[in-house]
Amino acid sequence: MTDRAILSLHQALRDDIGDLTTRRPLPGPGLDQVDPFLFLNHHGPQSYPPGNHGLPFGPHPHRGFETVTFILEGELAHLDSGGHESIIRAGGVQWMTAGAGLVHAEVSPEAFKRQGGALEILQLWVNLPARLKMTPPRYTGLQQADLPTLNRDEGRVRVELVAGELDGQAGPVASPSGIFMAVLRFAPGGALRLPVPPGANVFLYAVRGALQVGGQALPEWHLARLGDGDAVSLAAPEGGLALFGHAMPFGEPVVSHGPFVMNTREEILAAIRDYQAGRFGSL
Repeated sequence: MTDRAILSLHQALRDDIGDLTTRRPLPGPGLDQVDPFLFLNHHGPQSYPPGNHGLPFGPHPHRGFETVTFILEGELAHLDSGGHESIIRAGGVQWMTAGAGLVHAEVSPEAFKRQGGALEILQLWVNLPARLKMTPPRYTGLQQADLPTLNRDEGRVRVELVAGELDGQAGPVASPSGIFMAVLRFAPGGALRLPVPPGANVFLYAVRGALQVGGQALPEWHLARLGDGDAVSLAAPEGGLALFGHAMPFGEPVVSHGPFVMNTREEILAAIRDYQAGRFGSL
């Protein structure tokens, strides 16, 4: 196998949302997207005091893409106009395919607002190809125990599968566009080599701790753009946590406007009209 090399590094730039500490590596200077991965917000790590107001992501619409939310610390309540409702705790994942359109809210549960506590959340936007933009919406809420875990390097690396297959194991989410997604947890000195289809784009973000990618440094809070190859070799001398995914690029026009991601300006205007007409439903 041929290991992929780092072509460029992209730091997560600070862009707080009210009192919510937020860093964003994508999009950023010199990198609009890693097709089909569009956007990543890294909220926290931080600690909320008792009697806080919680997360600010009240009801809002989406169409044309998928939102994948990783709850690293704390907990998150989800509600959407498709009738889905859940509270996901630390280590869990929410995967929502907005498709043709819905309204959702991601907020802090009442218990978290009363008691406070640690909070760290990643939200990733993954595009849908033109043929699936208007697919029916769906939602999957997963606690950490729902994620199949593969132990590598004598237990020094845990691969928590979210979507796609690895070593005969399948993640619980079947992405309509074939996305692979996993959370990688490294103990100090942990290392592993993961296969990647040639031609696929890799999404790799160092959430905690500095990583080595084929011997090249990937600092904490940086996203790496990788070259081609059929494997990615990772190591974490001091331990760490990373978000790792891959997918074949769509190679299609991307037109985004706020919470909508489509292929043309006309489709964006249609999404706005449909939302204003109440066709996305309500909470």
